[in-house]
Order: sequence, then structure tokens, then C-alpha cells
Amino acid sequence: MPSQVSMPGLFAEPDELKPLAERMRPRSLDEVVGQQRLVGAGKPLRRALEAGRVHSMVLWGPPGCGKTTLALLVARYADADFRAISAVLSGLPEVRKALAEAEGNFAQGRRTVLFVDEVHRFNKAQQDAFLPHIEKGVILFIGATTENPSFELNSALLSRCRVHVLEALSAEDIVAALRRALHDDERGLGRLALRVDDGALAEIAQAADGDVRRALTLLEIASELAEPDADGHAHIDEATLHQVLADRTRRFDKGGEQFYDQISALHKSVRSSDPDAALYWLCRMLDGGVDPLYLARRMTRMAVEDVGLAEPRAWRMALDAWDTYERLGSPEGELGLAQLAIWLAVAPKSNAAYVAYNQARATIRATGTLEVPMHLRNAPTKLMKGLGYGKGYQYDHDVDGGIALDQQCLPDALAGTVFYEPVERGLELKLREKLDALRTARRQARSEGE
Repeated sequence: MPSQVSMPGLFAEPDELKPLAERMRPRSLDEVVGQQRLVGAGKPLRRALEAGRVHSMVLWGPPGCGKTTLALLVARYADADFRAISAVLSGLPEVRKALAEAEGNFAQGRRTVLFVDEVHRFNKAQQDAFLPHIEKGVILFIGATTENPSFELNSALLSRCRVHVLEALSAEDIVAALRRALHDDERGLGRLALRVDDGALAEIAQAADGDVRRALTLLEIASELAEPDADGHAHIDEATLHQVLADRTRRFDKGGEQFYDQISALHKSVRSSDPDAALYWLCRMLDGGVDPLYLARRMTRMAVEDVGLAEPRAWRMALDAWDTYERLGSPEGELGLAQLAIWLAVAPKSNAAYVAYNQARATIRATGTLEVPMHLRNAPTKLMKGLGYGKGYQYDHDVDGGIALDQQCLPDALAGTVFYEPVERGLELKLREKLDALRTARRQARSEGE
């Protein structure tokens, strides 16, 4: 059973010099708070770990959600050695050294869990170095990342790993972790007999914003500042808590004004062409401490998704506002974001391109790999020309009117399919007039050719 596995050095004896968050790191799946979707009772990953059947994986989630802890537990339940490297601090020499150590273990019949923190910071060559060792089973690879693996990791590495998505911990999960630390005499603060009311724990959990490591750090600081009460017990009172959380009072917390509710309100105010509401929600989020570059990115998405081709200048203005903030910083650069929010709200709206894009993707998933029509294929060789590649292609610039109306560009099975339907607003009103006339002419040309 995993509980009987001896792992010398992996979970060291309590060391008072270590931070509370490190001392309280879970030593079994039963001690893990949150992530029940992955490691809750009866869940596939938990069953696999308890049976000792582990696989290489990528753990994707925000800071403090338990990625390192889960990697340590994988090593424990797999009865494997644990080796950790950081992509921030390590280069290829360190990677090669870790892999060489794993090769030595492998030759002696022992497995190695190689944990790579911030794996997205490794470049392609560094990521490729792991591939043959994963394939041969020399290492059980576990990469941790806060970034989307689809964008940051090589497809070759992803194909050899299973991606597990971890979520920020809820305030309730964090409170549970804080209580455990308060009552643990061996690793936690139990010997201090601290007095902390439920409200104080809830405030710490909210200030941690889903990060249990941050919450435990705040609790540890508060315990060091706590003054004894009338009974001589150290008490984390309101004054102590205010001192500890003084620089965090303007952060978003998920138990009060919901961060995602406010970004949703900003987006929907822009979509509803309400500049006053858009400006209000933008300022609320800036005042709450949201990264202005995050807001610049989200408003660029609004320009693409909701304004679209009805006012193409909105896209350019969004990028310019983003660049302006990066050049000026705060607070001057925030005025550029404010002007962008107002402009996006008053601009004509169209999601026609967004809808067309999604319909095209859905069609591709439904129809599979349709052949490119022969007349559109590239024919750089004599053989390909002999096979009919490019035969019958009409060079539009040489045709009267500049458009070969009877030339089909979609696969045969999709001939005549329409994805993009411009709205009758802004520039798309003109685009609609042109496309309607062009599509009518194409249909007529095709019918005459039949």
C-alpha cells in the first residue's frame, strides 16, 4: 500500500526553519485540499496512483493550487525517486545531469519522477531533450505550468503526456488548510494554541485568491505578530489581521466582488454599446488592482469578437492602446485603456466573422479531410501537372471584372456553402452589398455552366 512506502529524503522530518507552507505540504492524497475532480475518492487519477500505475503528465493550473505537491505524491505512490528542476533556473546542462541520474536509476531497476517546474519556459530544444527518455520509460515526466500547454509546449511532448487541469482553490478549501495548520502540533502551529476566529480565517482565504501557499504564509506572519490576550493565548485579532493584509486590501477576492463577474460586465457593456457602463467597470477593475495589460488583452478580444469588421479600426486602436500602456505605464497609460473602452462601446458591432469562424471549424470537424479541388492544387513538377494538378485554374486578374465567377474554391462536397454573413451595420453594410451581388453572380455562373 502507498501508505507503507518508505521514501527516504522525499518527505523530510519537520524542520522549523522551513516555511509553514512547506511544512504543511500534504503527504498523502487524503491530505490534499481541493482538486477533488482529479484526486477525490474514486476518481481515475486517484485510482491510478493508489494502484501504482502512473503516467507522464503536465499539470496546468494557477500558482499555489498544488502542482508540486501532486508531483511529490506521484513519486511516493509510484515508489520512485523524485528529481526536481526549474525551467527558470536550469538549462540543458542541468537537464542532461538529471536525465543521466535517471538513466542510472533505470539501469538499477528504479524509476525516477522528473518534475520540471515552469516547463513552458523551456525552449523547443530543451523540451525535445525529454522525449526519448519518456518513450523508453527512463523517467516519469511531470511538467508544471501556469500557461496554456497548447500554446507553450511542443506537440511532441504533449503527445507523450496527459494534461491535468488544476483549479484555483476555493475559499472553503483554503480555510480547511488553514485549520489543519492551526491544529497540527507536529508540522503546523498547534503548539502555539493560537486563537483565530472564523471571520479572520475567511479574510485570509479571500486575500490568498485561490493560492493555498499564500494563505499559509499570511497565517504564519499573523502568528508571529499575534499578541497574547487576557488569558495569555496568542490571538490573531482584527488589528493583527489588518497589519498582515494591509497591502492586499485592494486585491480581488472571489468571495466578494467577483473578478469574473466584473470582466463579464465590462465585456457585455461594450457589446451593449453603453460607454458609461464600460468605463465604470474598467475603472472598478483598475481600482481593484487588476493588471492593466490583462484588461488591454481582453478589450482587444472584444474588438475582434464583438466589433469585428463593422469597424476594423477598433482592432488597430485596441493594439495601440495596449502599446500605449506598455510605453507609459500607470497611471498615464490607463487613460489610453479608458479611451479604448469608450470607443469600443460606441463603435458599430458585428460578430459575423466570429460566427463564420466557428461555423467553419465545426464544418471541418464534421466533414473531415476533404480533398483540395484539382484546379486549385499547386503543380511545381511535370508529374503533378500530368496528374491534372492546377488544370483549369483561372487567374482572376486576367478575367473580365477581376473575378472568375464560375471558379469553385471550396471542396466539392461543400460547394455553395456560406459561412460569412455580414450584418447591416458599419462597414459590413457595404461588405454585405458587395458579397450579396457577388454570390448571386457566382450562383448564376454555376447554373449556366451546368
